[in-house]
Amino acid sequence: MRAFEYARADSPENAVKLRGEGGKYLGGGTNLLDLMKLQIEAPAQLVDVNHTGQADISETPDGGLRIGAEVRNTDLAAHPRVRRDYAVLSRAILAGASGQIRNRATTAGNLLQRTRCPYFYDTNLPCNKREPGTGCGALAGFSRTLAVIGTSDHCIAQYPGDMAVALSVLDATIHTLLPSGEERQISIHDFYRLPGDTPHTETVLEEGELITAVTLPAPLGGQHFYHKARDRQSYAFALVSLAAVVLPGGEVRAAFGGVAPKPWRVPQAEARWAEGAAAVVDTALEGARPTEQNAFKLTLARRVVQAVMNAAEQQGGAA
Repeated sequence: MRAFEYARADSPENAVKLRGEGGKYLGGGTNLLDLMKLQIEAPAQLVDVNHTGQADISETPDGGLRIGAEVRNTDLAAHPRVRRDYAVLSRAILAGASGQIRNRATTAGNLLQRTRCPYFYDTNLPCNKREPGTGCGALAGFSRTLAVIGTSDHCIAQYPGDMAVALSVLDATIHTLLPSGEERQISIHDFYRLPGDTPHTETVLEEGELITAVTLPAPLGGQHFYHKARDRQSYAFALVSLAAVVLPGGEVRAAFGGVAPKPWRVPQAEARWAEGAAAVVDTALEGARPTEQNAFKLTLARRVVQAVMNAAEQQGGAA
């Protein structure tokens, strides 16, 4: 780990003022510190944002929830309103990482976690995401866990998180503060960028922009599911996951994890839920470009969808 300067902010406004060129915001540090130890990330400065007054969960005027950027994953998953009205979010968080990591990880940090592609993590191997212009070693290398859709000739890394997949079906909004002092609201659907020819640019955040909160609209109701297929039962990233809300009238919200560089939600696929798992997956993953090693994800995605459909039917919902 390289030497860096440290500053501690006491408000969001103070944080954006303190952050200098080449700086990073430090929340739980569960991903950033690991990357710093490997010298994949080498910020000249860390601005600690754990004491900026953004650690509360509160109701919004329209009956939704405001989740502060500092809220720990454990507290978010256990919150009574989240468990009752946004169960897909609680279940997604509990499906990710270990209890110890959830105790430290923050809402904002979870949104910003970086890929676990092995080529990104090994500084001896080429990776356009880590070092633009060096190539993508995964294209002709080990790709079993990587993305099958939304990729480019420059990068096939997958988005690793669970929480953002659930936030996608809940139509969450991300609130930020720019260095200019201006506030911004970003739909979860617009927050992540596909790799294109700039895979190192993963979100639409500007330099120095700070996430302050996430808001959820009024509850949808219905049945909430988060099904995660992975190599082992705990502390493993998704090969394929599905966040789904099945509403009494037959409407379905569904988003996939583990298959793309971002949470993957396709409204046209949701509309085909009544036609069965094959129709949903064929529509959601239309145009997929799997490698020989990860083509199994297309079949696995069908099985994940079918498992959720079966669970919804058993609970008496529309399937």
